[in-house]
Amino acid sequence: MAEDLTISRAGTKEEQYQSIIPQLSALLEGETDLIANLANMAAALKEQFNWFWVGFYLIKNEELVLGPFQGPVACTRIGKGKGVCGSSWEREETIIVPNVDEFPGHIACASASKSEIVIPFYQRGKIAGVLDVDSEYLSHFDEVDHKYLNKIIRLIND
Repeated sequence: MAEDLTISRAGTKEEQYQSIIPQLSALLEGETDLIANLANMAAALKEQFNWFWVGFYLIKNEELVLGPFQGPVACTRIGKGKGVCGSSWEREETIIVPNVDEFPGHIACASASKSEIVIPFYQRGKIAGVLDVDSEYLSHFDEVDHKYLNKIIRLIND
């Protein structure tokens, strides 16, 4: 397991993703504890991209429960189909929201959040939670983020 990251914000967003993915893979290598891996992944992504908030919600007793994250305090529990995270869970698909104020039923955990991307992840063949990333900028996330965050999330899918 690598315990150090080389953070470079030079280059395009795509180049930054291409740089961080092998480092994340090395960081997670050999570690079987999901919480440890999610915590390191959230920290590495926050450090690389300096997003407003990045973290995980885990499915427990038919609701999403806050897991490892980096950023300001967050909502603790989210129901299935509620907000962007609950909708991603219900649909089992990535959701990109250019303006959270225009998303029906958006849950405002932090008023500074303006755009969001949420990606489901799987354990033992079934959805286990979501990766939630928020930005303080409108329309911050695009197909590049969709492509590479899905590649990153596959590092923890089993």
